[in-house]
Amino acid sequence: MILKKQPLINFFFFTFLMVGLFSCESNFKEVQKINFSEFVPSGEADDFNLKYTDSGRIQSILMSPKMLDYATVEFPFTEFPKGIKVTLFDKNGKKTFVSSDYAVTYKNTNIIDLQGTVLIANETGQSLETTQLYFDQKNEWFYTEKKFKFTDPKGVSFGEGIDFSKDFKIVNSQKIAGEINQSE
Repeated sequence: MILKKQPLINFFFFTFLMVGLFSCESNFKEVQKINFSEFVPSGEADDFNLKYTDSGRIQSILMSPKMLDYATVEFPFTEFPKGIKVTLFDKNGKKTFVSSDYAVTYKNTNIIDLQGTVLIANETGQSLETTQLYFDQKNEWFYTEKKFKFTDPKGVSFGEGIDFSKDFKIVNSQKIAGEINQSE
C-alpha cells in the first residue's frame, strides 16, 4: 500500500491553520483601538478670564468665550475656538491689545497661533491687521508671513511678512507693497 504525501501534508496544514485561528481570542475590537486615540479635551471653560501676574504686577489679561485644554495629548496645547482678547502690559503700564477669531497656544514651545481677523493695537495709535499672527511668549515677539496692514501716526503701510516687539518699538517688515503717509 502506497500513501500519497500531498493530501496528508494538506490535511496537517489545514488542521494547524484551523487550530491556530480558533485558539486565539477574538480581540479584533482591541486591535482596531491600537491605532485610534480619543481626541477630547482634558479641560474646558466657558467665559474664560485669566489674569497673569508676576511679582504682584499684572502682565496680561486673557479673555475668551471658550477654552479647550488638551494637556494629556502627546503635544499639549490649549485651543480658543471662539477667539481671544488679550491685554498685554509693559513695565511702565502701557497696554497692547490683541484680538483674533481663533487661537491655539502650544505648551512645549510657548508659541501662540492667532488666526482669522487678527488685530493688535497699542495706546499710541499703532495697529496691525492680518489673517494669521504668531506670538513668541518667551521673547515677547510677534511675526507673520501673511499680508498685513500696519497703521501708525505717520501713515499706513501694506506688505507681506513682518515681525515686531510687543510694544511696536522694533518693527521689521519684509515686503512693503504700498505706503500712505498721513501728511499727504
